[in-house]
Formats: sequence, structure tokens, C-alpha cells
Amino acid sequence: MIKRINHTGMGGAQNRWLKSIFHFSFDQYYNPKNMNFGVLRVLNDDLIQAGNGFDLHPHRDMEIISYVVDGEITHGDSLGHKRTLKRGEVQYMSAGTGIYHSEHNRGSETLRLLQLWIYPDNRGYQPNYGDYLFKKEERKNRWLNIVSGPSGNAPVRIHQDANLFVGEFDEGKEFSFEVKPGRQAYVVQIEGRASFSGVILETRDAAEAVETKLTIQALTKSHILIVEMAKED
Repeated sequence: MIKRINHTGMGGAQNRWLKSIFHFSFDQYYNPKNMNFGVLRVLNDDLIQAGNGFDLHPHRDMEIISYVVDGEITHGDSLGHKRTLKRGEVQYMSAGTGIYHSEHNRGSETLRLLQLWIYPDNRGYQPNYGDYLFKKEERKNRWLNIVSGPSGNAPVRIHQDANLFVGEFDEGKEFSFEVKPGRQAYVVQIEGRASFSGVILETRDAAEAVETKLTIQALTKSHILIVEMAKED
């Protein structure tokens, strides 16, 4: 089963320096029928103008992953970490018992950032931060597993049975992704246009896929994110 979600019907927010699309209920957008997809609680597609960002603020008991699409993000936190990441790079924060962090666009271009919140498998973990500087060729015309659970093989590991895959595919490329029995996946068409077993996704659209093999064709140059996890009961 695959269900398309048109980005024009998603929630969102906008001010003088931030424009966001909310895939699930967040901030002032509340829809009791759209709170999460399995363990995926938040997926925000943010555009942050240069010289702006989120000042120091708290989180707890959530696995937070940021994926940079364009521009650069500068992270700082109460554990003393400070890091600037660019396109295709990933940062991870396990908020655990509590952590403060900030996120700013210190660059000269608009930052496009995907931020995901995933429920941890338990509460009360020790707060932790990590990042990974992936190379473009690692995701060129192939799936790159950027995040996995504790028993997985990805460079970034979280406290949950979930995997994040990204790929940048040339126009006309055909490939597949199998959502195995007992599993489900949330697909984001970050850039471009692609067909997923006949379902067309445009830039910023999403799809829910449950226990199915996706046959995918890049109708234009395509940048895709897949969040794979255990099927929701």
C-alpha cells in the first residue's frame, strides 16, 4: 500500500526569516488525525534566511535528526558541541534527560533543513550529540543508510528501530525499495519528481508505504529521503 501526501495540504508557519512545512502536527498546526507515522513524530521542512535561526532552547526524550538540503547550519548545545554542516550532512541529538541547543544559519544563503523527531525506545537516556559528513558520491544513484537503530550499520545510530535512507538519482534512473513484512516507510521527495509504483511525487510531497516493494523511476533529477520503521499496530 502506498498513499501520496500532497505538500500543499500540509501544515506550516511563516515569519520574516522562517518558512516551514509541517508533515505532522507541530507548533500552532494541530490535527489529531495527523500526529505521527509510527515512531516518526515530527518532520519539518524549514527554510531559514541567512543570519537567522533558533536560539538556545530545551528538548528531552526525543531522537532529533537534521538533514541539510541547501546552505549550512551551525549547531551549538549545552554539552559544549559546536558544528557547522552543509548539504547532505547529518546531525543527531538524543535529548534524553534534557539538553539545550541552538540552530542558526551563519552562511550567506538560505538554509533548507529537514528536521525529524523520532520517539526513543525508552525514556531517560543520557543526552548525546553526533554528526557525520557524508560525501555526495555515497548517495549518488544509490540508497545510503545514514541513520539506523542500535543494532544497525549506519554511521549515526539512534535509540529506536528505525532507518533513514537518502539518495540522489539522475533523471530516468529506475530503482526499488522494499518495505518488508511488519515494516512501514515514510517517503519524502526532497527535490525533483519521481514515480513510486505509479504514484507521482512532486518536490516536497510525501508518501506512506506499508509492507510493499516500491518500484521507483526518477522522472527528473531526484533527491529522496525514506524513513523505515516497524509497522504501527
